[in-house]
Parts: sequence; structure tokens; C-alpha cells
Amino acid sequence: MNNTDTLEQKLVKPYSQEGSKKQQVTEMFDNIAPKYDFLNRILSLGIDKIWRKKAINNLNSTDHRKILDVATGTADVAIEINKQLKPDEIIGLDISSEMINYGKKKINKANLSDTISLEVGDSENMRFSDKSFDAVTVAFGVRNFGNLEAGLAEIHRVLRNKGKVVILEFSKPKVFPLKQLFNFYFKHILPKIGNKTSKDDNAYDYLYESVQVFPDYEKFAAILKKVGFRSIEWKSMTIGICTVYTGIK
Repeated sequence: MNNTDTLEQKLVKPYSQEGSKKQQVTEMFDNIAPKYDFLNRILSLGIDKIWRKKAINNLNSTDHRKILDVATGTADVAIEINKQLKPDEIIGLDISSEMINYGKKKINKANLSDTISLEVGDSENMRFSDKSFDAVTVAFGVRNFGNLEAGLAEIHRVLRNKGKVVILEFSKPKVFPLKQLFNFYFKHILPKIGNKTSKDDNAYDYLYESVQVFPDYEKFAAILKKVGFRSIEWKSMTIGICTVYTGIK
């Protein structure tokens, strides 16, 4: 175990230490898809909507006309991108077919299918050509990559030169006593509610564990730099519960 992202990949999986993390993450999100949006609103007290909105504020409607949303889930970020920027095209990609199915229902209900398309795909092996997108977004998804560095390198590949990446991810608060309160809620309360409601006994335990080992703040910025991004910036939100990272190809 030579680095933090390797530690995450080898030790933190939803169900078992045996088998592929990628396969287990896919199974987990297929299982919790029916309750995913409901639990996001309840467990975050609705703050997750604000986080997504602020993350998308880092893009602009002039430069970012074709956007890829990786780990799109049920398309909350894709819908927010359309609301703020009105781009020409948004593609949402996710490894879970069930999450995509629920996302498509939301897209159709909002009459956004002309702008937003969703598809099942692997973030570490995307079908898109080099330099296909003006911007790439990922919200609460990079923790779940089977290989963090490979997934980020793939994002770098599909971005055009001077394209922008915006990544929103959970982080660990550092300030006493908020750090302790956050850890208690995330470790003891959130999993009980999340696992029972989603009917998956492991999903929200995995959430806590994956956040604990994720290389946040300066460590994550260093990985972005390693795969080729520049002008990297990060800003923590809500006492450090989550952080938005940006970089330029």
C-alpha cells in the first residue's frame, strides 16, 4: 500500500474484499437506485442541491457548450448544468443501468431529452474520442472509481485542450468539534437510515468508509496534477463536508 488512492481501491469495497470494486459498486448502485434521490435529500437535509449548484457555477455558457457528466447517477448534475448554462449537448455516463433508468425518467419528465442523453458506460474506459468535450463534471463519483488515477486520466483524455474539469466530492472536516460531529453522524446515524431505507445492508457503511480513505484536499489536487491537469484549485464547502476541485487541460 504505497499511496492513499491504492489503499482505497484495495481496502474499501461495498460488499467483500474479494472480487472487483467496480462490479460491487455497480451492484450497489443498482440496488439503491429506487431510493437514491430520496435519501440524498433526507440525509443531506437538502444541502446536496446547493453543493451541485455551486459546483456548476465554475463553468460558463460561452466556453462550455458540450459537457460530459461522469458518474451521472440519476442526472441531477446534468439537469443543473442545463438549467444554468443551456449548453448545446450534455451526455451523462454511469456504470449503473438502474441509475441511468431513473435518470432517463427525470430527463423525459423535464422535456430535456433533446439536450441531455444518458448512457451506461465505464468511466475508466469511455467510448468517446480524444478531445470530445469542453468540460467534464463528476459529483460524488471519483471515490467509486475502480482505479482513481486511471479514471482521472481518461477524463483528461476526452477533454479538449483548455477544457475544464469540475469534481465535487466528499471530504473530511478538520475543525473541532465539527470533525467529531460529522464523523459520528456519518459513521453511526447515516448508515442506519440509509441501509434500512435503501434495503442494502452495506451501501451507506461503504459511503462512510470510502470517504475516510479518500485522498482529499491537497492530496487529490496532486493526483489531478499527476495525470496532466493544471491551474488546479479547490474549495471546501459546508465546514469541509465536501470540496469542489477544478482543473484545466
